Amino acid sequence: MARTSDVLSVVTMAVLALSMLAYTGYLAMADGRRMGTAGQVLALLGTGTLLATIATRGLSVHRAPLGNMYEFALAAAAFAMVGFTLWSLRRDTRWLGLFVVGPVLLILGAATTAWWTEASQLMPSLQSAWLVIHVTVATLSIGVFVIGFALAVLFLLQRRREERGSGPAFLERVPSADRLDKLTYSAHVIGFPLWTFTLVAGAIWAERAWGRYWGWDPKEVWTFVIWVVYAAYLHSRATAGWTRHSAWLAIAGFACIIINYAVVNVYFVGFHSYSGM
Repeated sequence: MARTSDVLSVVTMAVLALSMLAYTGYLAMADGRRMGTAGQVLALLGTGTLLATIATRGLSVHRAPLGNMYEFALAAAAFAMVGFTLWSLRRDTRWLGLFVVGPVLLILGAATTAWWTEASQLMPSLQSAWLVIHVTVATLSIGVFVIGFALAVLFLLQRRREERGSGPAFLERVPSADRLDKLTYSAHVIGFPLWTFTLVAGAIWAERAWGRYWGWDPKEVWTFVIWVVYAAYLHSRATAGWTRHSAWLAIAGFACIIINYAVVNVYFVGFHSYSGM
């Protein structure tokens, strides 16, 4: 099963790469509707193979596949793709596909090249029901933040185009800046409470595992930093005249997630040093 999971991860990246190319064609071509539709179909197929990758990984070790950086990255990418594809079944989201599938591909590429580890059993401190609760919600929130990040980037590009009266041609297929601002806010209104729960659940698990709710561990500190940045985004978004600044805070929050995961997990030693690398 572990070997099957590894093969499926490669298949997933190949399918999503084709999806990204199709979405690029949709934005670049004057009449790229068919390319956009192909991108949607491939995104749906890639989501299916990604879920199969995670399922076979879990079956190979008879546990929830959430115990190391590789598995965490797969889960976060899956939540992002599931959220995007479900949305695409209700609305025309071809304009967003490139900006969601692209980051997901980067996450999967890093997972399979830098963070991959053999499927194995968990260390004792991770053998807890709180693993499923805490890490599942954490990956779900990151999946939502991936979409929120994509929307924030598009908002800034579209806002600049509308102010200057010119810009990249592909932005003609993208909703207005006001619409993008509302969508960005909606994504973060969903993601922020999930991240808040992640922070609280992590503290409860820490008390169960190590006898204290908070110990200024590097991972704990950065989890809180992310919470503060996204809280600042929501506050600034509600402040008149701060719409553009708030979008930058949303992007900064996602940058903090990357630092927390790709830097703190790898280079900082603490109670959370369980990457498996």
